[in-house]
Amino acid sequence: MDYRVPARVTSFPFPFPRDAYRYSANVEPAGEHVVDVGVNYRTEIAERERILAADPTRFQALPHMEIAQWDAMLEIMQHLADAYPRTMMLERDGGMWRWTNCALDVEQAFVYGVRSTLPESPLRYIGRQIQEDVVLLDQREGQLWGDAGLVTFAADWSLRFDVGMSFLQIHGPVPRIHTEGIVTRAQNFLMRLETGERYRRTNWTLTVDGRLDTSTETYPEWGRDRRTLAEGPLADVGERLHLRVEVQHLIRLGQSGAIMFLVRTHLLPFAEIALVPEWARRLRSVLVELPEDMAEYKGITRTRRPGIDWLDRYAPA
Repeated sequence: MDYRVPARVTSFPFPFPRDAYRYSANVEPAGEHVVDVGVNYRTEIAERERILAADPTRFQALPHMEIAQWDAMLEIMQHLADAYPRTMMLERDGGMWRWTNCALDVEQAFVYGVRSTLPESPLRYIGRQIQEDVVLLDQREGQLWGDAGLVTFAADWSLRFDVGMSFLQIHGPVPRIHTEGIVTRAQNFLMRLETGERYRRTNWTLTVDGRLDTSTETYPEWGRDRRTLAEGPLADVGERLHLRVEVQHLIRLGQSGAIMFLVRTHLLPFAEIALVPEWARRLRSVLVELPEDMAEYKGITRTRRPGIDWLDRYAPA
């Protein structure tokens, strides 16, 4: 890759290994960092705080998920402390734990499992200190259930609506994955995860103007962006239209047996994707070939044609 390409571009998780895209489980063993502190850490944490203040329902947890919340909190703290020992520390002295996050000037002593030793629910507490959205899946009755989470950067869905649904119900609207058996195979794979096993997958869509929060709740704020992009000058598309990639990590928690689903959202404008010619060519091929039902579900029916046209005119051949 050209050394003149900025690091924010070279580190972007470009999601397409080939010139066409179809839904698949596409899981692989996770790398070293499942919780990542990126260059936009403070900015994205501030955005999460703003969203939560405006809409506290972005955090949801059914009563039986209390142990899973503690389990997830400690797991995330340990990952952060291992990956960033200069700024994140987790110490234990008998039954007392101490968590320090120097990046946010946070220090908290707590007793595991004792709610009164934390200022709020465990998952909400640690979720406000990471860039990832997090959902906890309970396993019972031969199925997975989305029973807790903190999600402020959803891509056209709602945790408040989905909480308490089964894994199959949550993925009900996704085209093709039921008839092709993908969602059933994915659930079976997840239910076979052993404690501590970690896997990774990616998902993608297109987002206008680099918005992290494109949840169902805020559709009135961002829904018109697709129209204004499609009707606006083609020259503006390179800066306005972003490839949105979710890096999703899946971890079986030890004490509760729940599966932790971490979703980190990355955004890169088409103008910066075009700095890597092979990416620009492949993205164009994917958008041209993508079946209409998949484009409609991803919400890119209006934006993919401007994206293709911009790549044709402005991306290097």
